Amino acid sequence: MKVLVVGGGGREHALCASLARREDVDHLFAAPGNAGMAEMATLIPISAGDVEGLVEFAERESIDLTVVGPEAPLVAGLADEMTLRGLPVFGPTSDAARLEGSKAWAKDLCRRHGIPTAGSEEFEAFDAAMAYVEQLEPPIVVKVDGLAAGKGVTVAEDHHQAEQALRGALVNKVFGEAGLKVLVEEYLTGMEVSALALTDGMTVRPLALAQDFKRAMDGNRGQNTGGMGAFSPLPFVGGDIEARITVDILEAVGRALRDEGVEFRGVLFAGVMLTDAGPRVLEFNCRFGDPETQVILPRLTSDLAGALRACTNGTLADHELTWTPQACVGVVVASAGYPGPVQAGRPIAGLASAAEVDGVQVFHSGTSVRDGQVVTSGGRVLTVTALGSDQEEARARAYEACSRIRFDGITYRRDIARVTGGVRIEGTA
Repeated sequence: MKVLVVGGGGREHALCASLARREDVDHLFAAPGNAGMAEMATLIPISAGDVEGLVEFAERESIDLTVVGPEAPLVAGLADEMTLRGLPVFGPTSDAARLEGSKAWAKDLCRRHGIPTAGSEEFEAFDAAMAYVEQLEPPIVVKVDGLAAGKGVTVAEDHHQAEQALRGALVNKVFGEAGLKVLVEEYLTGMEVSALALTDGMTVRPLALAQDFKRAMDGNRGQNTGGMGAFSPLPFVGGDIEARITVDILEAVGRALRDEGVEFRGVLFAGVMLTDAGPRVLEFNCRFGDPETQVILPRLTSDLAGALRACTNGTLADHELTWTPQACVGVVVASAGYPGPVQAGRPIAGLASAAEVDGVQVFHSGTSVRDGQVVTSGGRVLTVTALGSDQEEARARAYEACSRIRFDGITYRRDIARVTGGVRIEGTA
């Protein structure tokens, strides 16, 4: 089987690593890929946003399965174009990708079908939004409607912060078209988890639950980021709660999409808050999470390639997903300044030594090769993951590996998965 993975981050590296373990995947391509993916895949110099270039490559190479990592090419219609040309693609059409591409649309879908979620109001005018916000008690959650690379959510601690968020989106247009509409959402308190599932449009197969850490600094302080670490499984989530997430949220949204004539084949990803009233949806994504994928896939013992291919042809009911009981902890190694501007091109040392730690895999995110040397090329540089017999062993291994990696400006959180039983994260995805 020839497989093309679209993207160049840690999520795509983890996908490549899992796919490469299968004997029936005889040729693996990555577009554009990164320095780590080059060890197991042929890198193709086509950007993830070049829809026509990717489709032409898949046609020319007779690709048997294209797996789309990032959300932007899905919203731009990559799956639509590949489907039109008879190319098997794992990922929803642009119509179905509205589940992530428009928070307002997703929220309305939840309301229409009784899927438990936080209450919210939508606004396109700054004055109207401010008039509403001034009636609320902080914290106040402000979300831009469209895709904002993980930067479009503000949990305002006071009315001034809420005003800044609204002014930035609706007046200063800092998010462009993505911020022309905003949601002011109910603030939920509880434990936040990431719930992912594969679907072929009929069958929904949940993946192992994970929890990620979004704040830049220890103690869940600092700015929101794309994610600074994650772990799986979640020992504090019982089987009854997990079943409710599957039935009331993942299967329910799959059924809601189907009832409205929206064919969704790909990953359903719900950010879920475990509140005293039960699980509540914070938001949906239509792709694998990053860094959640880096701690979920190392625990998968069944055939990923077969399951993804089954999603493209409607046979997922024939595939069961199985998991190792081992724990997996992932720590994101970043460049100083992230999530703001960072300096690229800094040589990375110690990668081979880190990979020698038992159970460790180092997934590349923001890396490239310059004159034979792996160098930094982005804010999130690596995700260092480790399997262990339990969460503490996996965590110790991951941090031992992190200590062996060196580059100018290296930074990472020291408290990923430190608290057995989960970390209380208040706010929203």
